[in-house]
Amino acid sequence: MQRKLQLQVSPYIAASAPLLAEEICAHLSLEKNTPLQHKIVKRSIDARGKAVRINLSILVAVDEELPREHFSMDYRDVSSSKKICHIIGAGPGGLFAALRCLELGIKPIVIERGKDVKARRRDLAAIHKEHRVNADSNYCFGEGGAGTYSDGKLYTRSNKRGDVEKILKTLVVHGASEDIMVDAHPHIGTNKLPHLIQNIRKTILNHGGEILFNTKLIDFQTHDTTIVSILLDNETDVKEMPVTHLILATGHSARDIYELLNTKHILVEAKPFAVGVRAEHPQELIDHIQYHCRTPEEVRSAREYLPAASYSLVQQIHGRGVYSFCMCPGGIIAPCATAPQEVVINGWSPSKRNNPYANSGIVVALELKDFETYKEHGPLAGLEFQKTLEQHAWTHGGQTQAAPAQRLTDFMTGKISSSLPNCSYQPGIRSSDIRQVLGPMISKALHAGFQSFGGKMRGYLSKEAILVGVESRTSTPVRIPRDKDHLHHPQLVNLFPCGEGAGYAGGIMSAAMDGERCANNLK
Repeated sequence: MQRKLQLQVSPYIAASAPLLAEEICAHLSLEKNTPLQHKIVKRSIDARGKAVRINLSILVAVDEELPREHFSMDYRDVSSSKKICHIIGAGPGGLFAALRCLELGIKPIVIERGKDVKARRRDLAAIHKEHRVNADSNYCFGEGGAGTYSDGKLYTRSNKRGDVEKILKTLVVHGASEDIMVDAHPHIGTNKLPHLIQNIRKTILNHGGEILFNTKLIDFQTHDTTIVSILLDNETDVKEMPVTHLILATGHSARDIYELLNTKHILVEAKPFAVGVRAEHPQELIDHIQYHCRTPEEVRSAREYLPAASYSLVQQIHGRGVYSFCMCPGGIIAPCATAPQEVVINGWSPSKRNNPYANSGIVVALELKDFETYKEHGPLAGLEFQKTLEQHAWTHGGQTQAAPAQRLTDFMTGKISSSLPNCSYQPGIRSSDIRQVLGPMISKALHAGFQSFGGKMRGYLSKEAILVGVESRTSTPVRIPRDKDHLHHPQLVNLFPCGEGAGYAGGIMSAAMDGERCANNLK
C-alpha cells in the first residue's frame, strides 16, 4: 500500500529517520515497528509560531518497496546537424537553451564573452585583492553567468512559464543534490555551482555543440527582417559568422548590447527596476529573531536541526515598494562591478550556509518617471541612472572596490558611523553617508522601510547591522521586446531576446525556463 501524507513535526523528529517512521506509524494507527518505507517529497519550515515546525509531504509504502526515481535526459548527437542556433551568453538562459537544442536535434554554438569557471576565479580574486575589474570576466560575466557565484537559489514564482520540475531534474543530472527536488526554497550553493556548470558544458560538447569563450558580440548585419551575420571579437582577431537563429541571453549587465541595439535602431524599452543597499546582520541575530530564541544557548540548540534562518520583508511606502531581495543566510557580500570606476554589490551563500553573517538586498522599486532627469538617453535612461549610483558608490568608497557603508542605526538617525562592525565584503568598506550615495528619494523610502521592518522583526534595527552600497543590479533597466507567442523580436524574426538581460526572468530558474522556451520557438 502506498499513500501520501502531510505531516507537521518538530525539527528534531524531521532530522531523524527512525523517529519520523514512528511518527508516520502513529499517524496511520499502525504498530510502532510496522515495516514501512518513506520518502520526503516536499519540505518547508514554519516559523510563525513560538515553536518552529517542519511541514513534510511524505510518500509512504507499507509492506512494499518505494519505486526508485532515476533522472536522465534525452540529448541527441547534433555534431552533424545542419540546423544551428547561435546563443550569445553562457548563463542559465543560454545554457538551458543549448541543452534544449540538443533535445530538439539543433546544434548550439554558445558564445561567451568571459572565461570558463576555472579561469574566471583568478579575475574574481583580482577584484578582492587588487581592486582590479576585468570588464569581461567578473562576478557577472563568464561561464555560468552571474548565477555561478550568486548562491544558486532555485525558488521561483514563474511556474506557468515552463517546467520547473524538469529544470530541477536537469540540475540533479548534472551534479546538484536531490534535496533541491524536496526543499520549498532550494539552493545549490556557490561552492558547488562551478562543478555543475562544468558538467553542463561537457554535456553540450559531448553531444556535438560548441562553446566559444573570450568571444564577444560587437556587431551584427541585417537584411530585411533577419540578422544574417554577427561580428565577434575573440581578443586576437575579429571575425564575421553567418547565423540563421540567434538567442540573445547576455544577462542584466551587458550594457554594451543595449547600447549596440539602440545605436542600430533596434527597438529596446526602458523598464522599472529596483535599487538600494545590502543589509548585513550577524547570522545569530537573525536566527534569534526568526526562531524565537531567548538566549544564545537556545539559538545554538535550534541550529542543531535547523538551517541558518532567512527572512522576507516588504512594505509599501507612499505607493512605492521597499523589500528584501536575494536574502543570503550564512552568506557573503560580493563585489559585482563590470567596469572600472563603479562599485556594485550582491550576495551569495555556500551550500552549508555556515558563514557568520546574513545579508540581504533591501531595495526600493523605481518607476520610469524616476528617470526623468535622464530622458535625453531615451530607452537607456534607467541604465544611465543606474550608472550614476554605481559611480557615486565608487567615489564614496574611496575610488577603489571598497564599498561605502554605514551602521543601520546611524543611517536611521542621520549620523556618519564613527566605527563599523566586521563585514563579509572582502575588498573592504569605508564609513560613508549612504543618503549621499543614493539621493533623497531612495533614502527616504529606505528609512521608512527599515522602520517598518524593525516593527516586524524585533531586533532587526541593531547597531551590529551594517548597510553596504550599492545594490543596483536587481534586474535589467532595459527590456528587449519580443512577440508574446513566438518570442522573436518584433523587427527581427530570427532574434530571440532571452532571460534576465532581455527583461523576461529574475533568477536561475526563470532564466533557464526562458532559455528552453526560446529554443522551442526555433523554426
